[in-house]
This record gives sequence, structure tokens and C-alpha cells, in this order.
Amino acid sequence: MSVQADEFLDITDVGCPVTFVKAKVQLEEMQKGQILQLKINDGEAIQNVPRSLKEEGHKVLDIAGNDDGTYTVLVEKEGLLNT
Repeated sequence: MSVQADEFLDITDVGCPVTFVKAKVQLEEMQKGQILQLKINDGEAIQNVPRSLKEEGHKVLDIAGNDDGTYTVLVEKEGLLNT
């Protein structure tokens, strides 16, 4: 996918639920329509973070596996009530 991310966040150094919290905080600081590229671990993080971001009203554009066992997730910030 050739979408240019506006921000990048590597959250492979933390576990759930901190992974979601860090992603949510980063998105809160971004403008509606901007793209956040996340690098997250396999397991709980890849199962929970994309789902939780969708529940928050964001759009998950792509999820791709990396050679090192991590995933790259592209998320578009949607207009939320607190923005």
C-alpha cells in the first residue's frame, strides 16, 4: 500500500493494554484525516489494537506482517467528539 504516513509510532517495546493507550494518545494529537503508521508485536497487540482503534472511530487502512515478527498498521484518524 502506498499511503504516506503523517506520524510513526513504534510500540513494540510495551505490552497490552499500554500499546492501545500509546496509539490512542498519538492519534489524539493528530488532525482528522492524518495517517498514523504503527509498528506493533504479534499476539495480543495485533489482535486488540486494530479492533480497539476501529471501536474508537478510526479507520484501519492496512495491516502488513514484517519479516521480524512485527506488524505495520496504517490508521486514519477520524473525526471524534473530542477533536
